[in-house]
Amino acid sequence: MIKLFDLSLKLSGFPISEAKNRLKEIQQIKEQDFEVYVTSLKSNIVNYHLRENDYYKKLAGNSSFSNWEDIPVMRKSDLQTPLANRLSNGFTEKNCYVNKTSGSSGHPFIFAKDKFCHALTWAEIVNRFGWFGLDFNSSLQARFYGIPLDTIGYQKERLKDRLSSRYRFPIFDLSNKKMEKFLEHFRSKKFQYINGYTSSIVLFAKYLKSKSIVLTDVCPSLNYCIVTSEMLYESDKKLMEEVFNIPVINEYGASELDLIAFTNSAGEFVVNSETLFVEILDDTNNAVPNGVMGKIVITSLYNKAHPLIRYEIGDSGMLSKQSTFKKPILEKLIGRTNDVAILENDKKVPGLTFYYITKSVIEDDGNVKEFVVEQISLTLFKIIYVAEKPLTELEELTIKKALDTYLKVPLNLEFSRVEVLDRANRGKLKQFVSRL
Repeated sequence: MIKLFDLSLKLSGFPISEAKNRLKEIQQIKEQDFEVYVTSLKSNIVNYHLRENDYYKKLAGNSSFSNWEDIPVMRKSDLQTPLANRLSNGFTEKNCYVNKTSGSSGHPFIFAKDKFCHALTWAEIVNRFGWFGLDFNSSLQARFYGIPLDTIGYQKERLKDRLSSRYRFPIFDLSNKKMEKFLEHFRSKKFQYINGYTSSIVLFAKYLKSKSIVLTDVCPSLNYCIVTSEMLYESDKKLMEEVFNIPVINEYGASELDLIAFTNSAGEFVVNSETLFVEILDDTNNAVPNGVMGKIVITSLYNKAHPLIRYEIGDSGMLSKQSTFKKPILEKLIGRTNDVAILENDKKVPGLTFYYITKSVIEDDGNVKEFVVEQISLTLFKIIYVAEKPLTELEELTIKKALDTYLKVPLNLEFSRVEVLDRANRGKLKQFVSRL
C-alpha cells in the first residue's frame, strides 16, 4: 500500500524517512547515556546560533556561555519582529517550513523550522500515535479542527486531510443542528479515532449526553480520542470517556516547537526528551526540583533555521518526582484555556475561532503585540490589543468580514488599543472573556 502521508511529506521536501531513522537512534540511547546526549545537543544548538544567527547573538548578548543557567530566557515578545531578521545564515523563507502561531497566548508571531527539524516533528508525532496502533497513512481520523476559508488555504488543508486519512469537522459552528450532522458522519464512516481541540470535542460529548447516545454504539470502529491545543480537565475527560466509550489521550504541543508531551498506555503524560529539552523554572529563571510547579521553558534541540532556546512558552507545569532524564513525566499542566462564545440562534463557537480571525490581519511586521477578546453581548465583541500603531480601518474591516464569513452571524465589533493588558495574578492572559 502506498503511504500517502509519508509520500506527501517527502514530496514537500521534508526527509521523513531520515527523520524516523534518527528518532529510532535517539530512542535506542540508554538511560545512563541520555544526559550526555542532551547536554551535547544543548551545547551544539546554542553555539550554532551564536555563530550563525545575528538576531540570537544580539538577543543573548554574549558570544559564549560557560553555564546553561546563564543563557537568557526567550519570550514570545522577543519574536515579534520580521522573520527575515531572525533566520540563521543560509536559511530563507523559501527553504524552510514557515508558519504562524495561533496567537492563543496573545503573542502571535511567525516562525520557521529547517526541513529536517520539521520532519523530526512529524516523526515524533507519528511515533506517539503509533503507541496506540494509529497510523497516519491508514487510520481514519475524525478531525475537530479549524480550517482557513480563503481558497488556497482551504484547498491545501482539504488536500492534507485526504493524504492523511482524515475527515474534518469544521468547528466554527457548534450549534445542536451542526452536532446532529457530525453525528450522521459517525453513523456512516468507520472512524478509528477522534483528534482535535479539546473544547470542541467536549461540546460534542455534551450534545451526545443530552441525547443519551453512546458514540461507539453509533460508530463501533472507534478506538481512541486524542485532544490537543487546550487544557484537558479531569471532569471533561471523564465525560468524554463515558459518552464516547473509548480512552481519552492528551497531547500537549506547540507548532513552533514540537509535540511536547503525550499520554502513554499507562496514563503517564510523557515529555518529549528526544527533540526538546524541557525545563521548569521559577520566577527568577532558576530550575525548580521535580514535584514543584513553575513556568515551562523549552529548547528546540534541532532547529537550525530559527533559535528557540530556553523559550518561555507561557504555560506552567510540574514534573513528577518519578521522572528520569530520558523519561520526564509531566504531572501537572496549567495552560491556556479557551472559553466558548455563545451567539444568536444557539450558535456556539470556541474562543480559538477569534484567534484565527485576528491572525488574518497580523502581518510579519510585529505591530500587534498582544490581544484579548471580550464578549459583551450576543452580538457585541470587543478586541483589546497592544500595538505600536492603531489598526487601520481596512484591517478592522478585514476582521469584520472574516467574522461574517466564518460565523455567518452579524456581529458588532469594538476595537481598543491600550498600552498594557490586564493580567491574572499569575501573569497570564485570559485571551477570551465572556461578559454574558
